[in-house]
Amino acid sequence: MASVRVCGIDDLEENQAARFVVDGVAIAVVKDAAGDIFAIGDTCTHGDISLAEGFVEDDTLECWAHGSKFSLHTGKPLTLPAYEPVPVYRVELVDGGVHIDPAVTLTV
Repeated sequence: MASVRVCGIDDLEENQAARFVVDGVAIAVVKDAAGDIFAIGDTCTHGDISLAEGFVEDDTLECWAHGSKFSLHTGKPLTLPAYEPVPVYRVELVDGGVHIDPAVTLTV
């Protein structure tokens, strides 16, 4: 599957996460304060909680339910109770749009 346009770059609010479902895969997309855009798996590995409802701080996305923080770069949990990483997806910016291929995950 090729990458899919999920939204426009300008549709994303700074330091906020937005949830998109691409080909059945839930993905949290974040634009940080520097304008960089990240895409990680939307489901916390500690519980079945949407990370897009959480809090963006620096280069992390924090689960609102139990406080686990996940790196936007690697998907690795930086705080307990989560100990399993979430997938990280490659983001392509094309003609003002944010494109993601849910079949392609990045390994760091």
